[in-house]
Amino acid sequence: MTTDLRIGVVGAGAMGSDHIARITRRISGAVVSAVVEPDRGRAEAAAVNAPGAQAFSNIEDAISADAVDAVLIAVPGQFHEPVLVPALEAGLPILCEKPLTPDPESSWSILEREQKLDRPHIQVGFMRRFDAEYAALRTLVESGESGELMMLRCAHRNPSVPASYTQTMLITDSVVHEFDVAPWLAGSPVKTVEVKYPRRNSLSPEGLREPILVIMELENGVLVDVEMNVSVQFGYQVATEAVFEKGLARIGQPAGLQTWREGAFSVADHMSFTTRFAAAYDTQIQRWVDAVHKGTLVDGPNAWDGYLVALSCEAGVKALDGGVIAIEAPERPAFYA
Repeated sequence: MTTDLRIGVVGAGAMGSDHIARITRRISGAVVSAVVEPDRGRAEAAAVNAPGAQAFSNIEDAISADAVDAVLIAVPGQFHEPVLVPALEAGLPILCEKPLTPDPESSWSILEREQKLDRPHIQVGFMRRFDAEYAALRTLVESGESGELMMLRCAHRNPSVPASYTQTMLITDSVVHEFDVAPWLAGSPVKTVEVKYPRRNSLSPEGLREPILVIMELENGVLVDVEMNVSVQFGYQVATEAVFEKGLARIGQPAGLQTWREGAFSVADHMSFTTRFAAAYDTQIQRWVDAVHKGTLVDGPNAWDGYLVALSCEAGVKALDGGVIAIEAPERPAFYA
């Protein structure tokens, strides 16, 4: 493929609009050719950043009009399957924001559909794998320079969440990222999940019991703990400490301008994932576009990875009610080897 990849972005909410602007301004070899969004006002607002893009109310019409070469899915997770199915039937390359689908059963159904094609067509948008600090930590783990990895200590903190944020979303909207990136860093899938509750934050929305501590045991024996804290007030922070046989490594620490003023030291922190992982999103989409041009179609987490995360999220939701929940995954299909 020598011309620009024509991408149809499905969803013109905050995430979809961000991707539309990103592709137009910072991604080479691609253009937004279609905005798929049933809300006309939202579609028109997003299309301002995509000159020449056509507007469609559903993916089927965009495919029928031959308006797209590839699809980027940025609608909420419960609407992914109705977009994935026609896109797969059309044989289109797909970048699907997390999750692949909200549950293992529908994710497995997508795997079965994809395996009817000649190769994997779905890349799942777990953007942390494309963050420079996470990539450096994975390189350190693989190198063995600090000995074997023994533990990962993770923190995932939000300044606040809306009243609509529910208890299960602590797992399905937030820890979902750690369920992908921790096994990726350690090179081993999740074996068990447990949730512990400390004292409740009085600043949490009514009905939300948090923070929580999520404990994962990986199949290779590495232990992972995740502090999931969505009412921490000071800012948005995602950090990891890796404990090795011969030392420690940390990522996700505040960076940037440091000030000393009026007897205090400060350094700014992020307030949203859109700034903390802006470069990672750019890298993710650029590498996906490059992979489509090369014909490999996927350069990152695939649908099998998305299925494993769906299994972990299911276990995590069960663990909110107590107990250590074991995960039993089937053998990985050779299609995804």
